[in-house]
Amino acid sequence: MSASATYILFELAGSAYGVRSENVQHIEMLEHITPVPNTVPAVDGVVFSRGQVVPALNLRARFGLPRIEATPSTRLIFLKVESRIVALIVDAAREFRAIPADAIRPIEQTLHGIEGNYVQGVATLKDRLVLLLDVAAVLRTEETTLPAAPVAEPALLPTA
Repeated sequence: MSASATYILFELAGSAYGVRSENVQHIEMLEHITPVPNTVPAVDGVVFSRGQVVPALNLRARFGLPRIEATPSTRLIFLKVESRIVALIVDAAREFRAIPADAIRPIEQTLHGIEGNYVQGVATLKDRLVLLLDVAAVLRTEETTLPAAPVAEPALLPTA
């Protein structure tokens, strides 16, 4: 029996993706995102969850896919990677699966001639393919941190 790792599987634009469960803190329904000016295009804003303000990264925008309106199935997957917490906005997420190591192929063996970018491997689960994300690469390629808070300037008062 080969070793296996557990993944959270989610849907994005009709394709199945997976992230290692060890990086996932929790999953929530998408309720409200507060826009933040001057962030990178894929960051829709911030969300408040479990006492923390967390940047919300629209994975469709990050991958160059068309944005869609949120639906009741839209989910936020909260990930902790390299001491940062980021919420990924995905179309749907509801499956937790153990994937045997022998069901995973490195991306270079599957797609010749292209660099893996955000995908570290492809898993075959029965009759479907699941693209396994390299979460650190998704977050590293474009900085997803929030801009620094503006420094308050002293009010200018008229002198009498």
